[in-house]
Amino acid sequence: MKRRDFLKSVSGLAAGAALPAMPQVISSAYADARSETLLIVSEGGPNNLDIHGVGTNVPGYEVSWNCYDRLISHEMKTGPGGVPYYDRDKFKGELAEDFKIDDMSVTFKLKKNAKFHDGAPVTAKDVKWSLDRAVSVGGFPTFQMSAGSLTKPEQFVVIDDYTVRVDFLKKDKLTIPDLAVIVPCIVNSELVKKNASEKDPWGLEFTKQQTAGSGAYKVTKWTAGTEVIMERNEDWVGGPLPKIKRVIWRMVPQAGNRRALLERGDADISYELPNKDFQEMKANGKLNVVSLPFSNGIQYIGMNVTKPPFDNPKVRQAVAYALPYQKIMDAVMFGLANPMFGAAKDKATEVAWPQPHKYNTDMEKAKALLIEAGYASGFETTISFDLNFAGVNEPLCVLVQESLAQIGIKTTINKVPGANWRTELNKKEMPLFTNVFSGWLDYPEYFFYWCYHGNNSVFNTMSYKSAEMDKLIDGARTAAAAGDTATYDKDVKGFVDLAYTDIPRIPLYQPFVNVAMQKNISGYQYWFHRRLDYRAMAKG
Repeated sequence: MKRRDFLKSVSGLAAGAALPAMPQVISSAYADARSETLLIVSEGGPNNLDIHGVGTNVPGYEVSWNCYDRLISHEMKTGPGGVPYYDRDKFKGELAEDFKIDDMSVTFKLKKNAKFHDGAPVTAKDVKWSLDRAVSVGGFPTFQMSAGSLTKPEQFVVIDDYTVRVDFLKKDKLTIPDLAVIVPCIVNSELVKKNASEKDPWGLEFTKQQTAGSGAYKVTKWTAGTEVIMERNEDWVGGPLPKIKRVIWRMVPQAGNRRALLERGDADISYELPNKDFQEMKANGKLNVVSLPFSNGIQYIGMNVTKPPFDNPKVRQAVAYALPYQKIMDAVMFGLANPMFGAAKDKATEVAWPQPHKYNTDMEKAKALLIEAGYASGFETTISFDLNFAGVNEPLCVLVQESLAQIGIKTTINKVPGANWRTELNKKEMPLFTNVFSGWLDYPEYFFYWCYHGNNSVFNTMSYKSAEMDKLIDGARTAAAAGDTATYDKDVKGFVDLAYTDIPRIPLYQPFVNVAMQKNISGYQYWFHRRLDYRAMAKG
């Protein structure tokens, strides 16, 4: 496409559909290096460029994944529909050229030619400082490290300039996988320390605004809420040099505009479109559309169990019987999800997650439970959602609002800006809300450790605490590490049953990752974090 044609198409679209004017850099990219530039359009963007930052949102994960390296990563395998899919159980070096797992430690030999974006070498002291940072900053990163029993700086030992040992506090099946997620990324310690302060010893304010990694890309421009521009790191040694030289990620809030940009060929790739659009784009065949279920993930309705009325299990069960499950599947998801409701009453609990619960829409039962709970006249509350994913969340909440009204629960819909959503979840004050959680490590006990354990992580959004639940989760983790299959199976079934009896959150469905891209885009891979990995992508 010629530059003048691109400008004409965008200006015409803007006039007809309220599309924000595209920045000059996009038209330049089209004219100069279209085949090496990836143009992404999405609803929301990052609120922080550092995965260790306070309240970093899901789009921030995408920046971190592509701009920072980790010691190890996953091998790939062929997934559903032939799509490359990360292999949960196989690992390879990224910054590490070699690693050796012993009984109670793992030793990493670093690639000696690895450099940070400013040219400084990546050394063992950077690795230790980065892992120390991850287990010390608190909040989400520190909890994530604890999921693999990585909790103390003393566990990370510098052997020499290019050798690091990680000592295990105990045997834990999740330790090695936990070193391959986004959080244990390696940061340029000397650069960040120069920009740290007594009040901010880990330099979080500095890394919020710019990347300080050794990864395949580096952020060269970020305008919050508008665009992120990333350039390829020509010295990257974590893998084969990517084909894509420049990534321009543009925030276009209106779904109709994003679809129009794709269909006109003015954007290369998009996600977070309404499912109806994805189904229509699949049918017309002009674009490639990938749809894969979230690994270890659900969309749910959560209730804060620490405050009335949702501290009453009968109220929570009433809500579970009042939800319009099938309407949500049909009118919001358009079939692009796996239902997590309506299991047969006699169906045995499986050693698996996610799996459907046995609630179905039953208004009479819901009303009876509310009366038993002492709320015969119903009550008023708010239902909150993340505006970054309004395409699904808004119609979903409208349907829930309509259904709950039928049993006397009057809800006001609270639309939370995407940049603030994680902060609001952290406060744990929202009474009723919808959210998605997808466990990075694809094991039931990992999901439950995050979402139901009394440690009360940010993703235990209901502030649910149960000594029985904690015992079952901890028991499953111990049994997994010991290879005790019988105890593991018993504990997993136990915590699933308890979650569905106490019902602090109500699973609705297992969502699909839907990505639409031009036919000349190749190399899309499904990753546990569900975000784009530009490193393997190419344009024909």
